[in-house]
Amino acid sequence: MLRALIVDDEPLARSNVAALLARDAEITIVGQCGSAEEAITAIASLTPDLVFLDIEMPECDGFELLERIGPAPAFAIVFVTAHHQFALRAFEVGALDYLLKPFDDQRFERVLARAKERLQTSSETRRFIIKNGSALEVVKFTDIDWIEASDYYSTLHAGSKTYMLRRSLADLDALLATHGFSRIHRSAIVNLDRVSALEIREDGEYEVVLHNAKRLRMSRRYRKPILERLGTTQ
Repeated sequence: MLRALIVDDEPLARSNVAALLARDAEITIVGQCGSAEEAITAIASLTPDLVFLDIEMPECDGFELLERIGPAPAFAIVFVTAHHQFALRAFEVGALDYLLKPFDDQRFERVLARAKERLQTSSETRRFIIKNGSALEVVKFTDIDWIEASDYYSTLHAGSKTYMLRRSLADLDALLATHGFSRIHRSAIVNLDRVSALEIREDGEYEVVLHNAKRLRMSRRYRKPILERLGTTQ
């Protein structure tokens, strides 16, 4: 499933794009935003794969939004606008494609097919973009050691740094399972590349030892899947 976010200050325009996306079983619409400010927060928390982004919005347009996020966003961009003069600049900032309003269903389907092909074959490193005060910090999946549940949030542990992300552990488990992460406890997920050992305690329970010597309890429920993914059934 590809996660799509729609950003447009016009409710009708958002609903039109949403209706077209809803026809595709491989797309999940994770959010709709009516302003760039809403979009910045949504991008940080929802980590979309694909963003349909209006260019002309009050207070902050689509180009300014991308400047605030920073270079090399971790999602594909399809600009949506009623003005063709923005086309060249859209591609200069790395847009995957450009939809000129009004567009027909066929044009939208071609753009969506191209976006899906690009995203499904991409080998680029995935990352989270996390809002920290007035800044947005980029945290690559590969930099994360482990993740713990923190009430309605999850805490990412990456080296000496921690980041709060407003997503449930179950949601992150589903997202990261294909990126080398595995759940070891109802409140913890680990990056398997960071696991240096599995140790059996005196009570027969396992502990996961990370490369930085951090020890995490592994529940029996997740023992077999972890052992299999690490290449052993012992």
